[in-house]
Amino acid sequence: MNELAGQLNENIKSGNEHVYDMLSTLGKEIYFPKEGILSQSAEAAAHAKKYNATIGIATEKGVPMHLGVIQDKLSAFHPRDLYGYAPPAGKPELRTVWAQKMLRENPSLEGKSISNPIVTNALTHGLSIVADLFAEQGDAVIYPDKNWENYELTFGIRRHSETVNYPLFTENYKFNSAGLTDALLAQKDKGKAIVLLNFPNNPTGYTPSREEGEEIVAAILKAAEAGINVVVVSDDAYFGLFFEDSLKESLFGQLANLHPRVLAIKIDGATKEEFVWGFRVGFITYASENKELLAALEQKTLGIIRATISSGPHPSQTFVLEALKAPEFSAQKEEKFQIMKGRANTVKTLLDSGKYGDDVWTYYPFNSGYFMCLKLHTVSAEALRLHLIHNYGLGTIALGETDLRIAFSCIEEENLEDLFDLVYSGIRDLEKA
Repeated sequence: MNELAGQLNENIKSGNEHVYDMLSTLGKEIYFPKEGILSQSAEAAAHAKKYNATIGIATEKGVPMHLGVIQDKLSAFHPRDLYGYAPPAGKPELRTVWAQKMLRENPSLEGKSISNPIVTNALTHGLSIVADLFAEQGDAVIYPDKNWENYELTFGIRRHSETVNYPLFTENYKFNSAGLTDALLAQKDKGKAIVLLNFPNNPTGYTPSREEGEEIVAAILKAAEAGINVVVVSDDAYFGLFFEDSLKESLFGQLANLHPRVLAIKIDGATKEEFVWGFRVGFITYASENKELLAALEQKTLGIIRATISSGPHPSQTFVLEALKAPEFSAQKEEKFQIMKGRANTVKTLLDSGKYGDDVWTYYPFNSGYFMCLKLHTVSAEALRLHLIHNYGLGTIALGETDLRIAFSCIEEENLEDLFDLVYSGIRDLEKA
């Protein structure tokens, strides 16, 4: 094992031996090189005042070389904020500004010890970093039966972990904290579990209430007290889009430093929060009371980044940073939030109006995010999906036998009634066939 990796492992082990035990084989072996091109280039940048012939970019007249056909379109930004490599951890000021935003929006983090957010190439990249660092073949990765399909690729296919699902809802359509608890305690013999919490949930658009959130935290704590090491990941892709009475913070704040056997990790990003999906700017943040442990996890995270993408895109980090600092940012974001809330409320009003009866579908609770899900009573979701797209020009997502996901996020409010009329008509068509 590399000497640097060994030293990082010792720092983690001395800070919290349970976190060390959570690491995968790759997680234990990975490190960020202290000697090499990056470190020598950094030293040269600080001390080589005459010529710096280290970094692998081209320069011209003291700035990164660039083409006019590109810079002309981006003239509001200086070439140094666009063309050079961003640091592997991301632009320092962006990390600081995002940390400030995170603390402002999550008061439960007050007084908690967390790392500085590290920039990822959006949220999928952050999740894959977690998988690389902590998921080993056969490890249990626990998440509900209604989930984002990429979890299986990221943790199951890439890392050969074992997927453990539990029903998201109880019979009364409350969050199934008992199911989460049972899934966790079933890992007693393994002594380790990775838990993925995604709120607002994709595909249902559900965020737990404050009471349900406390039950989730209690389930994690119960597993830890039973001797299970728990890596708990808050996938906060749709954070902030809370339209009704629900949690308004990430559970990361309550999970941070909860118990020595609990490692809380937050995955979030500008991708959906700031409506910049294609910019691919996300963040990964760790919680621990031990600063050396946090520093070691950061170095291992940078090792994964260096070994995969080297560093994230510089222009999009600049764009997001400038937006976050802009005086108009909050007002513009609030305007978009109200549009999204209006669409969600319109959908709920339509479904509760009695117009469609209650024989063809019910809907799963939704109070946040981009989506809602219908539970179909009389036809197959896949059959309906195909019928709608080929006969009505309407695209939806079929999930399993009964569930149809509809993204109200991309439908104008005035068109939502027509959309659900078409879904209803499609069901009636299939019933007659």
